[in-house]
Amino acid sequence: MNDIKKLREMTGAGLADCKKALAESEDMDGAVAYLRKKGQAVAAKRSDREASEGCVLVKAENGFAAIIALKCETDFVAQGADFVKLTQDILDAAVAAKCATLEEVKALPLGEGTVQDAIVARSGITGEKMELDGYKTLVAENVYTYNHQKKNMLCTMVALSQDNAEAGHEIAMQIAASAPLALTNEDLDPVLIAKERVVAEEKAREEGKPEKIVMERIVPGQ
Repeated sequence: MNDIKKLREMTGAGLADCKKALAESEDMDGAVAYLRKKGQAVAAKRSDREASEGCVLVKAENGFAAIIALKCETDFVAQGADFVKLTQDILDAAVAAKCATLEEVKALPLGEGTVQDAIVARSGITGEKMELDGYKTLVAENVYTYNHQKKNMLCTMVALSQDNAEAGHEIAMQIAASAPLALTNEDLDPVLIAKERVVAEEKAREEGKPEKIVMERIVPGQ
């Protein structure tokens, strides 16, 4: 039982899987390898499946912030404590190492292997396809984050020029609510503006309203 508990702590695998892994292996290292191979088999089998659910988390520490998304197939797995913990462990490691890319995150050491090894192992435990799909960073002194309703589905982060926790929280929350396309008018795609102008002008004609008023709702100052 002690070995089963130790293996579970090392891999996060279920008790039954740990028991079988130990029975099929000569030692602890062999049991870990067994679970990894099982995960790799599941990953290969499920490679063509769609991973449309998952867990999204955000963290800011010492001037470095990151958002990461770990995807799976079902909401049931996405909300599981072990899956959320794995996502948090990966994010913690990424922020601590200040990783700039997703590939750097996958190569980070985690547990008895790498982050990618841990994901494959978890895939073997749940029987679902899993993949890291999204990693964004923000390097600044005054970074504030928001996890919408703490449901681990929508997260935002924002950097301010000055330290203002209340304003940072409010802005991050508004970003989550409004999903803005850009910070300023100049950052918007001119093609998008042209398309929206046509729609706005047509709507203005139908409603008998001044075109400028309608366009102000889309692009202030336009």
